[in-house]
Amino acid sequence: LTIHGGLFLENILSILRWEAERNLQLLRKPVDKNKWATEPAVVNAFYNPNKNDIVFPAGILQPLFYSQNFPKSLNYGGIGVVIGHEITHGFDDKGRQFDKDGNMMQWWNNATIKTFRERAQCIIDQYSRYKIDEVGLYMDGRMTQGENIADNGGLKQSYRAYRKWVSQHGSEPDLPGLNMTHDQLFFLNYAQIWCGSMRPEDALTKIRSSVHSPGIIRVIGPLSNSRDFAEAYRCPLGSPMNPVSKCSVW
Repeated sequence: LTIHGGLFLENILSILRWEAERNLQLLRKPVDKNKWATEPAVVNAFYNPNKNDIVFPAGILQPLFYSQNFPKSLNYGGIGVVIGHEITHGFDDKGRQFDKDGNMMQWWNNATIKTFRERAQCIIDQYSRYKIDEVGLYMDGRMTQGENIADNGGLKQSYRAYRKWVSQHGSEPDLPGLNMTHDQLFFLNYAQIWCGSMRPEDALTKIRSSVHSPGIIRVIGPLSNSRDFAEAYRCPLGSPMNPVSKCSVW
């Protein structure tokens, strides 16, 4: 591979061609499951079903997701939920099809599959009722079910982990100037991570092709399914954020 100064487009094409040829040479060769497949500065996290591992690049280990100076409530509501999200991917509509060694195979019995599909259908129906105001269209609950299941599971498991930490170490001191409990701060940090706005073009692209729900839906959906959230914020039963019927897969 040769890089030439000033020939930017040609350099990009050469790099893409070199990478494609390198990947072709890997065909029919043993898979190196220990190979690092992403860049450390990426602000993201991944679950790899064919390796059965989760990856957290250095880029995500910073505020708002994590800081060694944050209260535990904020860290559990941030990176803790992300960790739970990625673990849950191992048991969503796609991850469940791979065994512990990353081989694609059916390892659930029929009764488990039936129950999973019934619970997943609740998530599908719930998210299909969400309308994106920017474009006046409804979500595709089936296309986004894997990520939605992971969002709901990650939130629930991380909150349980936080409450376990509190039971072992005691309650954290209240933050000055804030009339909020640490349970409330847990959910607040989760929500503010997804705070943002979308142009109509971006919203349309997300609805048509993204497996992730838009940020506002990633907040409203899991929190409205969370009894812990409703208790922390004292949401009346039957209110929009504490509906009588809730969905839960894991």
